Amino acid sequence: MQQGQTPAGVKIEAFPEKTMIFGLFRKKNNNQAIVDRQYAALTAAARMPDLYEQLNVPDTVMGRFEMLSIVMILFFRRTRASAVSGQEIAQEIVDAFFQDIDYSIRELGIGDNSVPKRMKKLAGMFYGRLEAYSKAMDAGDREALALALQRNIYPESPAPADMSGLAGWMMAAEAHLSAIPEEMIAGGAAKLPPVANSSVA
Repeated sequence: MQQGQTPAGVKIEAFPEKTMIFGLFRKKNNNQAIVDRQYAALTAAARMPDLYEQLNVPDTVMGRFEMLSIVMILFFRRTRASAVSGQEIAQEIVDAFFQDIDYSIRELGIGDNSVPKRMKKLAGMFYGRLEAYSKAMDAGDREALALALQRNIYPESPAPADMSGLAGWMMAAEAHLSAIPEEMIAGGAAKLPPVANSSVA
């Protein structure tokens, strides 16, 4: 994982019982190997070619941001009912996600003075997606989820691509994660299902 600055704590409106503080657990090194393993599995899932080739996710910088956000949201939703250890791992993974975004922005040559503003905007985008996707998924509303994905992934397109396949994969992925035993979550061994094995029709 790359090191960088992460944004300040943000209240997660989709999970009003929590106010997650970035960096709260960062000094706890006991989880580092577990966090690294789980973070690598999640980022690998976000790069699955079938997501881009079959489910209409654009293979662009922002398309990859959208998929990373989605897999982080799916994992975060799974761990909201976990024990303290699972929730700590989830928070550290979200921290790592924003650290990597920060690093990527700086690698693009963005000046230090502009980075905090861009990070704040991206953090707002992430939590807005968390709230919108969670609302649709909690209701089991695949159509609403597909429309939310369409608005976010194709915000300025006059003819946005159909996102029903991605919505189906997300719901299948959530069911898959829900069936994973808690000890696998605590050990950083959770994996998302491939597109081919998900109900996306």
